[in-house]
Amino acid sequence: MNGAAQNVTQSHDPVAIAKRVYEAYVTRDRAAIEALIADDFHFTSPRDNRLDRVTYFARCWPNSFTTERFTFVHLVRDGERVFVTYDLRTNDGSAFRNTEILTIRDGKLVEAEVFFGWMIPHEAPLGGSL
Repeated sequence: MNGAAQNVTQSHDPVAIAKRVYEAYVTRDRAAIEALIADDFHFTSPRDNRLDRVTYFARCWPNSFTTERFTFVHLVRDGERVFVTYDLRTNDGSAFRNTEILTIRDGKLVEAEVFFGWMIPHEAPLGGSL
């Protein structure tokens, strides 16, 4: 595969695009993330029901200013979907784990579904519950 063909393939690789989305949060690069998110994008979480692109940026993008880093636990591709589990560390030192299902089509993020995890360290005692 020549270099140009390889770059096109990599630029549409769902896992690579997913990583670039998270990197944009860490670097607070609004232009980079806007280029990765489709016009018909939707975001759903336990607190947000299918937000459109404009509402997502208004509600979620400010979180980039408290994001220090993502540590990927799992990045699994299934066709146009990427299942991502990560540990997120914030600027104040707190951390939590989430899992997201990202749908990526034609090199753009078209849907994100977030499933909240737990705080790190876990609030429940080892072998116990809250």
